Amino acid sequence: MTQASKKALRDQLLQERMQLPDRLERAERLQRVMRIWLLGRDDAVIGAYWPIKGEFDPLPALHRWKEDGELLDQPLRRRIGLPVVDPESKTLSFHVWYPGCPMQEDAYNIPKPKDTETIVPTLLFVPCVGYAAGGYRLGYGGGFYDRTLASLEPRPFTVGVGFAQGFIEDFEPEAHDMALDALLNEHGVVWPIAPPTPRPL
Repeated sequence: MTQASKKALRDQLLQERMQLPDRLERAERLQRVMRIWLLGRDDAVIGAYWPIKGEFDPLPALHRWKEDGELLDQPLRRRIGLPVVDPESKTLSFHVWYPGCPMQEDAYNIPKPKDTETIVPTLLFVPCVGYAAGGYRLGYGGGFYDRTLASLEPRPFTVGVGFAQGFIEDFEPEAHDMALDALLNEHGVVWPIAPPTPRPL
């Protein structure tokens, strides 16, 4: 896939997403999928993103996850981080976010936490403009997540989130594309594909 065709596909998917007539209903279903999926995880630090351009907003589900942890009186306090761009390396670090957290705009006019602690997530929710089988993601073309994932050690478990509208059937990943560990949409887990349950004899 050429850079021109990739840009055309990205523009098409962004336009489609912005024009989804049932985007709010899809988002509510994806919130439920995300909350249920998180029940199987024992992470205490999760990285996410501030939604832009019609993206799914993961923060309500994550705030609920944080509150649930406080109710369970878990030994490790659950924390949520949002990305802050390093202008030199073009990589992301994650800073603590909470509802009502002081925010400021970054160089790309995206809100980021102001003067909060830097944390290292063990689980990272990544926004998808589009996504494909194999855990591959089409982003905005800046390469921030690919560079960040290549530099993080240990690498966090990565989960792409997006609406079913963004599925790409014939996506060809490039050498620098980092496959995600899982993909979720409003219908459930898209990747990895669960093996069929064997029928009882």
